[in-house]
This record gives sequence, structure tokens and C-alpha cells, in this order.
Amino acid sequence: MMFWVVSRAQTFTKGYYWIKLKDKNGTLFQINHPEAFLSQRALNRRIRQNIPIDQTDLPVSSVYLDTLKNRGVELVHTSKWLNGVTVRTADTMLIKKIAALPFVTGVQLTKPPLPQKSTRLKFNEDQLQAEINPANYGVAISQLTQLNGQYLHDKGFRGKGVQIALLDAGFWHVNQIAAFDSLRKSGRILGTRDFVDPGSDIYQQHTHGMSVLSCMGGNQPLTLTGTAPDASYYLIRSEEDATEYLIEEDNWVAAAELADSVGVDIINSSLGYSEFDDPKMNHKYSEMNGQSTRITQGANMAFQKGILVFVSAGNEGYNPWRYITAPSDGVNVIAVAAVDKNGIRASFSSVGPAFGGAVKPNVAATGSSTYLITSTGVPGYSSGTSFSSPVLAGMGACLLQSNPAATVAQLKNAIEQSGSLYSKPDTLLGYGIPDFGKADQSLKLNTSVTRYTAMASWSVSPNPFSDYITIRNIVPVSADHCVISIYTMKGVCLRQSVYTPSGNITLKNLSDLPNGFLILTISYGAREEHFKMIKKTY
Repeated sequence: MMFWVVSRAQTFTKGYYWIKLKDKNGTLFQINHPEAFLSQRALNRRIRQNIPIDQTDLPVSSVYLDTLKNRGVELVHTSKWLNGVTVRTADTMLIKKIAALPFVTGVQLTKPPLPQKSTRLKFNEDQLQAEINPANYGVAISQLTQLNGQYLHDKGFRGKGVQIALLDAGFWHVNQIAAFDSLRKSGRILGTRDFVDPGSDIYQQHTHGMSVLSCMGGNQPLTLTGTAPDASYYLIRSEEDATEYLIEEDNWVAAAELADSVGVDIINSSLGYSEFDDPKMNHKYSEMNGQSTRITQGANMAFQKGILVFVSAGNEGYNPWRYITAPSDGVNVIAVAAVDKNGIRASFSSVGPAFGGAVKPNVAATGSSTYLITSTGVPGYSSGTSFSSPVLAGMGACLLQSNPAATVAQLKNAIEQSGSLYSKPDTLLGYGIPDFGKADQSLKLNTSVTRYTAMASWSVSPNPFSDYITIRNIVPVSADHCVISIYTMKGVCLRQSVYTPSGNITLKNLSDLPNGFLILTISYGAREEHFKMIKKTY
């Protein structure tokens, strides 16, 4: 499977458009021959987690793509998961004609012609040079021990065999900086790709992805050791740092689909979107509901394909927006807040909950004065949720190495349940700071997503249900809140909200849930109860 692409020049006089396709009629591929569009490693990941190949895996219709190309637009990239294509053209009349084609269901401008350089400070990072502490891990040791990551590292689980895709803005001088020598010499930079400008050299682009990589894959003895120094990495550019437009979200989805196809286990993305250079493209907080934006739908889909997805919660804590950004709002995404080495929340870290009340951010890690390779190419401190996410994602790789049979749902649940605030999550740090020793022990004891309690403290009805579920607390519980979630049988979270555990709780507007068996989970205090439900349409 080809990971590299042919260079092509960028044109700035053309606008970019997202075109939503009606169906996949005319695709050249078949579900029963997935080896034609997925690598063997990607197929093995599906088999291990019992994830079927379905219509969303099929590449988009070549007939439709040829029609669009013959009409005169330039194809930029496609999305099989969302069944759409990004195109480029300077002809606005042509776009109107394309919108009227029978196989097109929607057209949206995602980047205008001749965009102005953005005035936004996209990567707000404070930097401070630091003296070197001659410990085995250097100053970065506190980032590991805060998560009890040494529990896994001491057992030899440092991410070996786990593949991670980094979706970012560029990876400046990763091919030269000493902290990445071990990655280069052992061939563990598996590939690169640029979805912004396919003709560019990502090693000459923005420094942000380089710093992010150093948090997990950096390995400079006695100076800096990341949380997953033995993992392997794909470096993918989806973010254009000079401007901020919706096209970057579609770049992200295309990048995630590529990561899926080559078989990665984990995606880390220290990127988030809420407001754009064109205000008409801005998201509303109501869209941060876990499933509305295209980038969030893509992140959720990656999880459904068996990929553990970590995303920084955002640096909006003291900005007017304040809240988490897409795709960290995703119901299946692990959104990571930032704390300092003492576990105190960083004031810039975006707050939750997701719109509708779901717990966000999910967990937290060191993002205030994180020790890493700074934008100058040398070790030092830098701050941002951009760095708390890879610190945590690296530990996720170690946890997966220790528990290779675990599903992404089991891994995500174990990380959350090991959190310091699991019994009382809040809107600042979610479930708190994970303990990867506890997470590992939990997975070793129980590798089943669904456990059922014989002596339930709750009654759930009706079952089967169609549009609503009523939950009643029949035995008093010593908790001031409960988290109610609905999962598929494969562990994909469909809904999640926080409630007060008293009186009747009614879950409404459930008609859009898929028919068949589902799992309803009620978490309160240190307990969790599970109910097998049947969704029917009457």
C-alpha cells in the first residue's frame, strides 16, 4: 500500500469545496475483498476486535469521481467514512452546477480563494529553557510518574510493536534532531504524508508536531525520554498553520482514514477547531455534542474501526469560547486536559462538558511546563494541551502493548476508571489523572466490556424500547451523581450523560439509536451496573 504521494504545486486562486455524495454506487471495491483497500495489519486489527467490514470502509464511487473530474474540478482528497470529496476550482458557476448533480446531496465552501493570513495564534505555547536533571528520564520523569507510567515501563512495556499516527501541522527537523535518532535508526518512522500541500517536505514545516512527537517518541538518554519511546510512528500533516478554515477538518478525516488503512493502533491529534477566519464557518457550542461536526464524526469512526483516539481538549480556558473543541467532543474520543506536575489544572485548558452534559474532557496529563523538544530544537519546557495529549497517548500505547487482546472500548474504559476523579468527574479534568498501573490491573482482571449485576440497584424499562428509557433507583446509593451510557455490543459509546441518582431518570429521543442489542451502563461511585437492552422501531 503506497503511503507516499507524488508532488504537486499548490494553487491559491482556487476555492476548496466539500461535496457530499448520495451513495457509493459505482465503487470499484467489494466488502468481501477488503485486502484491496485495507492493509493486512488493518484487517488484523479488525479481526482481533471483532469489527466487521461494512459500507463505510468502501472507497467512494470512481464513477462519481470521474464525473466530477470531467466537469473540470480538481480532486484533492476523499472520505470513504463520510462519503464525500474535497475539490478545488476557481469556477463558482461550475460548483452550482455540480450541486445540482443527482448523486450530490450537498456542497460547502471550506476554504476561499486568496485567503488572508490568519491573525489567530493557533499554537499558544509558553517556552522556558531548563537545566538538565541527570536522571534516567531527564526532567520528563515527572510526566511519566504522574500517570504511574513507570509501572508499565518497568515491566518492559514502552510501546514496542504499537503503531501511532500523529496528525499535526508539521514535523520540523525530526529527520535531524538527536532526540529522534532512535526512531530514525530503527526505522520506526514508518511514513509521512502531507494533506495540506502534497509537494512539501513535512520536515521543513511547523515545529508543533515535532514537539508533540518528542512527548511520546523522544529518546535522548539522561535528558528526555517520552512515554512511548519504543513505539512506531506515522507523521501526517493535516493542519495549515497560516490560516484557519473548515478544509482542515476534512484534511483531518482523510488523514485518519489513511491511518486506518495502514493499520495504526492509536491516533494522537493535538488539534482542535471551533472558530475560523471566515466567521460563517464557525461552530456553535451546541455542535460540541459528540457527533455533529465532520471531524468529530471522523474521529468517532476511527474508534469504531478499532483505533484508540486521543485529542487535546484545547487551550480555550481563558478565551471567550472556553469549551472543548472538535473533535475532542467526540463520544468515542479521549479528550485530554492539561495539569502541571503537581496535578493542578492549567488555566488555559478548555472546559466541558460536551453539549448535552457528557463528561468532557475525559482525563488529564501534564500540559503545563511539559518537558519536551521545544520549537528551537533543544530540550526545554513548553505549555499547552497539545502536549498533555501525546503524554497520555504514549501511555495508551504502553497499555495496549501490555494488553494486546483488549478492544479500544476496554482500553478507554480502563483509562477513565483509573482516573483520580472517577467517582466524581467534573467539567475541568473529567475523570482526572489516570493511574496506568490500576488500568493495567483492571484489564488483566476483566477483559470483557459488559458485566451484569445480579443484585441491581436500578430498574430499567421498557425493554425492548423505542424512543425512551426510564431508569429508577430502587436501592439508595451513596453517590451524588451517576454517569449513564449506552453502548453497542462492540463497546462503541452512542450516548453519555451525567444525572443525579434520585427519582426517575428518563432518557428521551432515542429513536435514532440502531435497532438490536445495546448495553446500558450506570456508573456511580466505584460501582458499575450493566443492562442488556433491545432497541426496536414499532
